Amino acid sequence: MAALDVLARPWALRSRWHGHAYEFLLFGLKQAWACLFGGLMLALLVGTFLFWPKDAGFARYDFLVIASLAIQASLLALKLERWDEALVIFIFHLVGTVMEVFKTAHGSWLYPEPSLLRIGGVPLFTGFMYACVGSYIARIWRLFDITFIRYPPFWSAWILAGLAYLNFFTHHYGPDIRLGLFALSAVLFGRSWFVFTPDQTPRRMPMIVGLLLVSLFIWFAENLGTAANAWIYPSQKDGWSMVGFEKIGAWYLLMLISFVLVSLVHRPVDACVARIREGIRGAV
Repeated sequence: MAALDVLARPWALRSRWHGHAYEFLLFGLKQAWACLFGGLMLALLVGTFLFWPKDAGFARYDFLVIASLAIQASLLALKLERWDEALVIFIFHLVGTVMEVFKTAHGSWLYPEPSLLRIGGVPLFTGFMYACVGSYIARIWRLFDITFIRYPPFWSAWILAGLAYLNFFTHHYGPDIRLGLFALSAVLFGRSWFVFTPDQTPRRMPMIVGLLLVSLFIWFAENLGTAANAWIYPSQKDGWSMVGFEKIGAWYLLMLISFVLVSLVHRPVDACVARIREGIRGAV
């Protein structure tokens, strides 16, 4: 990124529009870099679906487990991910795996291919798909130096995340409260903004809009994942069809859970406080 800046900065300074174009380019590059884990996982899902030999003698799902472990180890070895971030991502990995075991047992979706490395009906690579979301949030927080405007009380976000996670289980036995959870998230985060810096100028976006946009892109990835037979929904047993648009709501709630977990190591900092700190450091 530094080498690119040396080459492109003179061009970006020629005009305001050049500056905006360069900022947009940096925004895209940083987003892609933050999606490294998820992008590699998606490439593995699609690539093994297209090219995995039928007579390999080794289950495709088991290969995905080993490849996922190699990606995670490489991110740590290359210092692209911090150990404290990896710990929180591992927690989300466990949280996701527990939910996967429960959901597959209740027929919400299934993994149609055989494998050895699994718990019940759940191949162990699935936890890494949840880890991808946690990895993205942790990396984007650092790459864009994210701060917040009117972030809700820390405890309230944890209550929302806890209720959202419980509802993934309890709605099988009682009422589904996700509409109430959406409403509660609007109450808590409706006035909250991300402040992020793609280049040199801080920009801002409503938190709910940002979370919904990421949920939408995860839904796109989910469609690719099911088309690659990584997992399928009951409606796809007789042939692939697009994942229901309502799944974006489920991903929105999972994004909230992941975001709150990552906030354990990246505590939300108020944007005004961050500017004051920068000013003090500059004066010193």
